[in-house]
Amino acid sequence: MTKKLVIVESPSKAKTIKKYLGKDYEVIASQGHIIDLPASRFAVDVDNDFKPEYIKMKGKAKIIKEIKEEAKGKEKIYLATDPDREGEAIAWHLRDELKIDPTDKCRIEFNEITENAVNNAVKNPRQIDMDTVDAQQARRILDRIVGYKISPLLWKKVKRGLSAGRVQSAALRIIMDRELEIRNFTPEEYWNLDVLLKKQNEKKLVYAKFYGDTNGKIELVNEKQVKDIVKSIDGKQYFVEDIKVTEKRRNPAPPFTTSSMQQEASRKLGFGVKKTMMVAQKLYESGHITYMRTDSTRVSDDAIKMAKAYICSKFGENYYLNRNFKTKNNAQDAHEAIRPTKLVDLEKTIASLDKDEARLYTLIFNRFLASRMESCVYDFTKVIISVNDYIFNATGSVIKFDGFMKLYSESKDENSKSEEDDLDEMKDLPILNVGDILTQEKLGFEQKFTEPPARYTEASLVKVMEEKGIGRPSTYAPTISTLIDRFYVDKENKHLVPTELGEVVNNIMTEHFKDIVDIKFTANLEDKLDEIAEGKQNYVQMLKEFYGPFEENLNKVGDSIEKVKLAEKVTDVICELCGKNMVIKQGRFGEFLACPGYPECKNAKPIQNSISEPCPRCGGKVLVKKTKTKRNFYICTNNTNDDKKTCDYISWTKPGAEETKKVKRKTKGTGSVKKTTKRKK
Repeated sequence: MTKKLVIVESPSKAKTIKKYLGKDYEVIASQGHIIDLPASRFAVDVDNDFKPEYIKMKGKAKIIKEIKEEAKGKEKIYLATDPDREGEAIAWHLRDELKIDPTDKCRIEFNEITENAVNNAVKNPRQIDMDTVDAQQARRILDRIVGYKISPLLWKKVKRGLSAGRVQSAALRIIMDRELEIRNFTPEEYWNLDVLLKKQNEKKLVYAKFYGDTNGKIELVNEKQVKDIVKSIDGKQYFVEDIKVTEKRRNPAPPFTTSSMQQEASRKLGFGVKKTMMVAQKLYESGHITYMRTDSTRVSDDAIKMAKAYICSKFGENYYLNRNFKTKNNAQDAHEAIRPTKLVDLEKTIASLDKDEARLYTLIFNRFLASRMESCVYDFTKVIISVNDYIFNATGSVIKFDGFMKLYSESKDENSKSEEDDLDEMKDLPILNVGDILTQEKLGFEQKFTEPPARYTEASLVKVMEEKGIGRPSTYAPTISTLIDRFYVDKENKHLVPTELGEVVNNIMTEHFKDIVDIKFTANLEDKLDEIAEGKQNYVQMLKEFYGPFEENLNKVGDSIEKVKLAEKVTDVICELCGKNMVIKQGRFGEFLACPGYPECKNAKPIQNSISEPCPRCGGKVLVKKTKTKRNFYICTNNTNDDKKTCDYISWTKPGAEETKKVKRKTKGTGSVKKTTKRKK
């Protein structure tokens, strides 16, 4: 019989750790929480210092029994759940279930699942940190209060199945505020005026943008203004008035936090935040990366030494530079940044991973190494060109030392680029000197209108939530998933668009529960939870301060909220039982067709989206369906009934769709002049 037992959260994590600890240890998994508040009732005794009524979670009785059986006769039990608040709470519940002495040093934790980290953790156990547990309890009780007190009002006034949440309501308000900005946006006219110029005996053209005149910058706001300028300069000689060359440096981004990993995985890999965290969890549990829920950019001394050796060996000593990145003021800084646990041959490592794991691991690997590399150094050239007292500007960038950009360059969100992004488009200029005469090759102008701010993507929403202190690394993904699952927002081309239901819920929350959706109030609660975890504040006192005003407001608004009836989408599908046009309704698993004659007529059926292209095998109608992961696939209607199946067509690819190659097209004809660029890959 083994003498020691280690309890972790996931079976895959248990398997990895077992390899490191050897035959004297048994490693088993709790598979997450085993104890929680019941789902069927409030279960918080407000009058008794908010005492929670914990129960064994549904479906966990067998696991708890197995854990107790394994624990019998063991010399030592170690609780190695995840190194965060949830993990500490799980360890606390396990300690109580197994009747372990509260003073026993049974808790071990590690930021990475490597042999050294695991063995060092076993050598340095500690007691359960009750301050961290209290912070988790406070969060759980806060969320239960908000959810169980407000949600019934939404059921009564809007429809059943809705929910309100402390963090999700604030996030919904952020999305809705942006939507209102877009609706209220008034476009303003502006014009671009640009020119292609050539120096004698030079093949390279100079792309220049209109700036103004000798008195300063001129904003082009109407067609007459532009045409007057064009009439004055068209076909004239252009002169190089001044050339300014500035050496600039671009520094690498810090290693990943949870937020920055979610953002970059969205931009570069097209991953949603939920998928990113699922893949990162697998990489962590298999020992490839450090813990993936963190808000810190700090890395260990061992990691720095490891990075130095790798960079100097792979790229040369001149590419290495140790850096200290500043962690944000409101960061918990409990765990170091997300990084590889080992820096071995990348190709060899990713060969053992599946496609998504390999892509995310490569991103983490390159980002960490780049953070320890020298800056990119480049010359930024600005050429001032005059023609008939008007001024045009041309710019160019030439890399002198690529530094970290040899390996990695951070992506940017739409509408977020700035002058610091000169290198995203490498612009070659011919050799120019002050006084050179340039001839006009093409003069172009184009009408434009200012555009409203972009809707949030999952990545940009995570970014703003982090900036405003809404939620913490462990809550970003579940918050966004909840908004989508509750049909408060839809995803359209990666953008989060509030639904009618989401707008109604947000209006109720904004009008009647201002504190819950107030960004600063919600962020302040997160800070208080951090203080509880640090032992600086009592969690019961914090709950009392929250609940008093909350309950008073709840009693006031209960009867003042008017019932809202959501408009039903009427379709052209006729109910075969009563002849009425069926309507679209929303259920647990998405939209479906229902008869508006309910309850007299209870006919309901799934929505079947079809395409115009016929089945390539039998000519039948082809339906578009979705997998559990919401990926589209195409299936013939004659392949949907097992009893009467006459066709076996099913495909990921739309019938008749042909793959097209992406080709670089040159813009011709009238309109704005297009610049020729070399893009950094």
